[in-house]
Amino acid sequence: MKKWIWLALLLLVVVVVLGTRGTANNRLFEEPPVPTIVQSIPNQNTPSQSSAPVARDLQVSADKLFTHIQKLNFQRYTSTERSRTRTYITTELKKFGWTPQLENFSEGVNIFAERQGTNKQAGAILVAAHYDTVASSPGADDNASGVAVLLELARVLGSRPTPRTLQLAFFDREEAGLLGSTAFVRKTARLKNLGGAIVMDMVGYACYKVGCQQYPAGLPVTPPSDKGDFLVVVGDTEHLPLLNAFQNSQPIPPTALNKGDANLPSVLTLPIPFKGLLTPDTLRSDHAPFWYQGIGAVLVTDTANLRTPHYHQPSDLPATIDRDFFRGSAQIVLNTTNTLLENERDLATQQGG
Repeated sequence: MKKWIWLALLLLVVVVVLGTRGTANNRLFEEPPVPTIVQSIPNQNTPSQSSAPVARDLQVSADKLFTHIQKLNFQRYTSTERSRTRTYITTELKKFGWTPQLENFSEGVNIFAERQGTNKQAGAILVAAHYDTVASSPGADDNASGVAVLLELARVLGSRPTPRTLQLAFFDREEAGLLGSTAFVRKTARLKNLGGAIVMDMVGYACYKVGCQQYPAGLPVTPPSDKGDFLVVVGDTEHLPLLNAFQNSQPIPPTALNKGDANLPSVLTLPIPFKGLLTPDTLRSDHAPFWYQGIGAVLVTDTANLRTPHYHQPSDLPATIDRDFFRGSAQIVLNTTNTLLENERDLATQQGG
């Protein structure tokens, strides 16, 4: 009897996946106008990333973060504008001792830089953000905020020895359909050494009025706040230790009750099963191409159009960035990245744990 039950369940999953795939394939690299829909699953009996002490001397600079936002306060849509952006990014990386590489693909140019770890067998952690915008928007949140955090990581962690290698990627043409990240993952030889990827897309906007945070109907999670003042991290269930690192790498548990003590936003982690096939709207950013190469990847976001009224608008300006939330988001990414670089354990979900 148990055998027939399992066969029936398997058949049901196959039917659902095949029924969804027809629409998912058409929308995989398109940004849909509807809000992101996520599915949370229980993670009992799954090992989490071991808690590790956070190096308290590693601190982001709010002033430096906002300087990057101000320097990138222009539309980054045309070829000329994106070239100007690349000049700024590569110049900053060189100041921090990095050797950035321009990687051309048919529709644009990615920027890649790498700081070798002390243990070649430990693999690499990639942190990434896209630098382009849609037309007519200066994209302070989308995604100068992600670029600014990435440049701060380059400054703080560039000369810090860690077992794992730190890789940085600035993707082009995300707004045109994840073109830069898709081109990046086609270099499969590089992926063999990649333990996991952290992708930031909009990490600087918060709202504090009750009800200002929108949710799709039936969202099966309990948010940490009735406002839009928390950070969301979306990851695949095949790499739960990578996702859980965002909870375990902070000085104290990042809950709403402790938010004031930690001076960090709360963190909501969302595990997504089946590589997002049942929830295609979770494939809207540059983490998605990594999932389909079997690489663990998370999306770090302020939830974009579910929260900010400035999404893809001319009003997405530096003045709309929430300074405290933005600095806190950057610190969370720095804390987590450092923990992952120091910890050499496999980031894949262990079966039977």
